[in-house]
Amino acid sequence: MRIAVVGTGYVGLVAGACFAESGNDVVCVDKDETKIRTLKRGKMPIYEPGLEEVVRRNRAEGRLTFTTTLPKAVRDSQVVFIAVGTPQGEDGSADLKHVLAVAGEIAKAMNGYKVIVDKSTVPVGTSQKVREVIRQNTTHPFSVVSNPEFLKQGAAIDDFMKPDRVVIGAEDARAQEIMLELYSPFTRTGAPIMVMDCASAELAKYAANAMLASRISFMNEVANVCELVGADVDQVRRAIGSDRRIGNAFLFPGVGYGGSCFPKDVQAMIRFASDRDYEFKILQAVERVNQLQKGRLFTKIKKHFGNLKGKTVAVWGLAFKPKTDDMREAPAIPLIEALLNAGVTVQAHDPEAMKIARGLFGSKITYATNNYDALKGADCLAIVTEWNEFRGPDFERMRSLMRSPVIFDGRNLFTPDQMKQSRFTYYSVGRH
Repeated sequence: MRIAVVGTGYVGLVAGACFAESGNDVVCVDKDETKIRTLKRGKMPIYEPGLEEVVRRNRAEGRLTFTTTLPKAVRDSQVVFIAVGTPQGEDGSADLKHVLAVAGEIAKAMNGYKVIVDKSTVPVGTSQKVREVIRQNTTHPFSVVSNPEFLKQGAAIDDFMKPDRVVIGAEDARAQEIMLELYSPFTRTGAPIMVMDCASAELAKYAANAMLASRISFMNEVANVCELVGADVDQVRRAIGSDRRIGNAFLFPGVGYGGSCFPKDVQAMIRFASDRDYEFKILQAVERVNQLQKGRLFTKIKKHFGNLKGKTVAVWGLAFKPKTDDMREAPAIPLIEALLNAGVTVQAHDPEAMKIARGLFGSKITYATNNYDALKGADCLAIVTEWNEFRGPDFERMRSLMRSPVIFDGRNLFTPDQMKQSRFTYYSVGRH
């Protein structure tokens, strides 16, 4: 099948590469000429495990190309995916200006029947708006489909190639048939392809992310109660996770969720419910808890030391989660900002997000080449991201590098007994 993907951000690039991997001819379109030149050289604008290899292989075999010329890409394709950004407005709503602008450009370039697919995360009703924009700009027949992505950063290639489910909002038989054919190679092991109306498909993505965000905020609240009553959140987590109605996923407490999806999607769902005179009280609480949780690590550091002015704090982890360089809404950002405001010297390390961090903080912090270098002369260590590289360090080496052996573990990488034996003063989340 001939496919165009408009937008080479996280979603568009992964989708384009994976569709090419299953034998389709894919052209990825972006108006950013620098990004397209970078991709043509085989360099990735984002870090995602396995993506570079898939892109290079399909580029070499001629199935995946990159261009800034949208009209030709549309004319040469049967299915056109819209995968541009939906930035958050000041009121929390999703800004659809890029989606609708691309829809208009697609319509003007059409030379026959096309399936136009919303791959971006968009509010309920967007498919109707896209359909109207296209209708105003072309006389050619078309179908509009909603096909939300359910990709985890750090595991996006596997998630796309071996999905839990594929959700397709399609309201005519012709579009349904084409989409079922397109996704059939990814669902041979039995994952369902769920065909539904567009509004339900659009809402399904927001509801999934809102549910996962709710589990995270709930467990962070449980962890905070554990600290007050002397309970161990790890024991509590295992007990409730063994209930088949609950399960173990997304029950790990920490310093709050971040990234490009959960914060934005929770706020967008609150907003589009509010626009229809419905107050989504649970999600309002989820968001509030998350904001408060991002400040708890700093509160613990401040409580331990009192006056922080002149102290040096090592920070392990800057990305919002492991296996990505994404720092959007990352818990490390408010922590570092609070430390800097308190007169602290910050020495940070992250395996992938150092370049992004430099763009955010400039010369305000020190960027260590590895996790041990970040510890030199530090009064304490704050662990913010649970990279595997941080799980089994040499504790004696750590003690020898630090001015004082104090760890604030925002991801519970170590155990209290382990830290006691290693002679560290240790603070974690929901444990004593």
